Amino acid sequence: MIPGNPFMSPPMMPDMGPIEAGIVARAGGPLDAGTAVAAEAEVIEAFRTVYDPEIPVNIYDLGLVYETKIADSGDIHVVMTLTTPGCPVAGILPQQVADAAAAVAGTGEVVIELTWEPSWSPDLMTEDARLALDMF
Repeated sequence: MIPGNPFMSPPMMPDMGPIEAGIVARAGGPLDAGTAVAAEAEVIEAFRTVYDPEIPVNIYDLGLVYETKIADSGDIHVVMTLTTPGCPVAGILPQQVADAAAAVAGTGEVVIELTWEPSWSPDLMTEDARLALDMF
């Protein structure tokens, strides 16, 4: 994603083939003692600032985020997928998600875990995403 314009694509990454499942991105660090931990709604809003550059819908409404766990320490563990294992932005999109979540006040270390099970399908998209993509 180009900052300030979620619909402009970055230069295309060379196809590196399928990315392995597992922890693929990290951001942030320990939260200072006494700092209020971010609410899940705030983290979700951060996810909504990240777009797959090939699809004009954010990654959360696309249904790419499967699970978000926020620990009492403020650390966040996210399980997400991509539309396909060979996604051209597989090397950068998880880091963008980690960075977006880590930018939210009250977050500690953010760990992004990529999974391919269950595989992504358009059925996972929100109604807003389906409307945006004219998929009704």
